[in-house]
Amino acid sequence: MTIKQLSIFIENKSGTLIKVLDILSKGGIQIIASTVADTQDYGIYRVLCNHPTQAFLMLREAGINVQLTDVIALSIDDEPGRAAQAVSTLSAAGVSILYMYSFLWKGKGVLILRTNPVEKAQEVITIHKMSLLTEIDFV
Repeated sequence: MTIKQLSIFIENKSGTLIKVLDILSKGGIQIIASTVADTQDYGIYRVLCNHPTQAFLMLREAGINVQLTDVIALSIDDEPGRAAQAVSTLSAAGVSILYMYSFLWKGKGVLILRTNPVEKAQEVITIHKMSLLTEIDFV
């Protein structure tokens, strides 16, 4: 099972990020976690939020270049080595991690993973009884 993440393309110039944040704020969207990957000309602002489809529609309506991306949200114990263990298990099974970021949520660590192939990752997660989070967990 995957959850939806916003992938927002923003220019690397003053004011573009605040425009996105203002739209989300005015729409009552709570950002759970976010990360920015940038190049010289633009950035990809990846956002987990409480209502991703609603946020997507609001940003599109405002002319913002945004996509909904499927990612895996793993819940892990907040202990040293747990992230390494999860990534090692996936890697050993031939799953590639395209990108990952993490945060704490309700006393647990959360790994957000974009994997290839997704189906194989989900199979490994099920076999190893890893704990998946759903969008409902973030509302």
